[in-house]
Amino acid sequence: MTHPLKPAAIAIAASTLLSACSDGASSTPNVAIGPPASTTQLVSKLLLDAHGVKEDDYSAYQEGFGAALDGVQDGNIDLSIGILGLPSGSIENLQAAAGDVRMIGLSDDAVDYIEANSEYRRFVIPQDSYEFLDQDVTTVTAYAVLVGNTHSIDEELGYELARLMHEKAEENTHAQSAFMTLENALNGSAGIPIHPGAKRYYEEQGLEVSNPVAQLEIQGDKSEYILGTGSQGGTYYPLGGEMATIWNNYLDGANFTNIETGASIENLVSIRDDRMDLGMTVHAPAKDAVSGNGEFDDNAIGNVAFIGHIYPEVIQIVTREDSGITSLDDLAK
Repeated sequence: MTHPLKPAAIAIAASTLLSACSDGASSTPNVAIGPPASTTQLVSKLLLDAHGVKEDDYSAYQEGFGAALDGVQDGNIDLSIGILGLPSGSIENLQAAAGDVRMIGLSDDAVDYIEANSEYRRFVIPQDSYEFLDQDVTTVTAYAVLVGNTHSIDEELGYELARLMHEKAEENTHAQSAFMTLENALNGSAGIPIHPGAKRYYEEQGLEVSNPVAQLEIQGDKSEYILGTGSQGGTYYPLGGEMATIWNNYLDGANFTNIETGASIENLVSIRDDRMDLGMTVHAPAKDAVSGNGEFDDNAIGNVAFIGHIYPEVIQIVTREDSGITSLDDLAK
């Protein structure tokens, strides 16, 4: 049984950009921890805590992963933490431009700490995932899932969204679409009510669905739907664009638009506030949102429903060889 992120492990003080010293050198390492109110920030803090790194040990940059990697490339950011598909095109592009990317692994003790305090579990990035790797890299992973707003996604639409995700996956050109299979369909659904339309589709395909069924309270007719993704430099945005295109091609009378967001937590809050119809999210904050734990302590979201698994989310930490950073332990003073 997994455990939701514990408040003590994920509490994050407000991070600010610290200015460089007058000679151009930073007094502390510049670490990109993800956009404000993002799951990446929560996980970054957890990873740093696991290695004994305190907030005054580094300067926190609240960047989307694409902007963060630009900073790594030009030397303004020393290390960037991202939750990404494997392999990540953004990391491959950084290596093509910089030529000296180093991927940082996690210690066994850190993995044990993370597993005890979160939904994330040990994962090994195989050496052949990137040309620049010379060995396997130990990290942790979670699941990216699609959730829907029970105020706007009716049963028939929920059914079609789940069906097209899987039956038209071969038309999705993004590499992570390879994980949209019926075998994986319910990964990350534990602890999240399932949309009744999605449940009906999966059961028709022979899957056993044990999740509680979300109650729909549809509020008026709609034809325009918003899908919240993530930053343009990450995986959610381009993958969400492909998903929206497929839905638009096959669902008459409905139009789907994917938008750039701060990812998981922003998407969940936007669904809560009825500003979004669909959202891509890591499964851990979605579970917290439903149960009122973690970032959503005593503020549970009641209109979120699981529609389907998208792909495994792998924590990937990158720097450049000349940063001198070989482990997160190097950040601790």
